[in-house]
Amino acid sequence: MSELLLLVLRIVFLVMLWFFVFAVVYSLRADLFGVRVRKMPAGEAAASAPPAPVHQAPRPGSGSHAKAASHLVITSGPKEGLDVPLGTADSLSIGRSSESGLVIRDDYTSSHHARLTRRGDIWTLQDLGSTNGTFLNGQKLSDKPVQVQIGTPIKVGATTFELRA
Repeated sequence: MSELLLLVLRIVFLVMLWFFVFAVVYSLRADLFGVRVRKMPAGEAAASAPPAPVHQAPRPGSGSHAKAASHLVITSGPKEGLDVPLGTADSLSIGRSSESGLVIRDDYTSSHHARLTRRGDIWTLQDLGSTNGTFLNGQKLSDKPVQVQIGTPIKVGATTFELRA
């Protein structure tokens, strides 16, 4: 082999090695600090379809006079018993990121895992493309918002919680 060809192969190898190093650093940064979530413009959010309702058997005490959810209670997992008041918030993000409204730090939760959103007295849950999924009453959610009834178990990673009045 000529010395020129050997030099070119060495340079190509070094360039490929640096691309690999940058890819690893980018992946670590995204995992540690999360990826920014794009907010929908007001016009696009208004044009989105209404959430698909979840059909469930009615719960005792849930009739036409049922109250709106006012807090979220963690029923199992590392933070079991934690009561999170919802107050007047219209949205609650759930994930491993410190920017989330409900921070769940376990290996099965994504940085930006799911979002609870209020429209009037109705709460909807949406999976944000998480790796391990979000489960509502034992069923895995898609990326479309789904209505959440009070007392329905929601599972994110190793944590289960529910909305309560």
